[in-house]
Amino acid sequence: MLAQRLRSQGYGYQVVNASESGETSGGGLERLPRALALHKPELVILELGANDGLRALPVNEMRANLERMVELARASGARVLLLGIRIPPNYGLRYTQDFERVFPELANQYHLPLVPFLLDKVALDPELMQADGLHPNARGEGPLLDNVWPHLEPLLDKKPKNGGS
Repeated sequence: MLAQRLRSQGYGYQVVNASESGETSGGGLERLPRALALHKPELVILELGANDGLRALPVNEMRANLERMVELARASGARVLLLGIRIPPNYGLRYTQDFERVFPELANQYHLPLVPFLLDKVALDPELMQADGLHPNARGEGPLLDNVWPHLEPLLDKKPKNGGS
């Protein structure tokens, strides 16, 4: 869907989805250096952490992993768009608040554009979510892209520098 919108709006970027289902920030950090070397992206859309939260992994570890990924992406020459996520309150108010604070804090620290909550207007609509109540279904993809697009489009050039990854 992102590739289609980019094409329809005259952007020449190639979209590479380097995510893995069920991935934690630690797993993403392990895989990122290879992905950066292989694809040489101009822009990295970083959306990780939800599985850390669902597994109640330490928030400080998730933050450190995300920080390192931002640093690696920038060192490779890529700009970063950070996508914020929220988790259900299952692990208590303190954990939930600490978790959710990571994204705006990192955006401020690194001066990153931030989508405050990727699932805004999607998470509470059962027509847009899978039966697990955690993941969007195919009908939710359009609204997700609509959440990201206003933050992504200002980062785009009509003629990408390195062939468009």
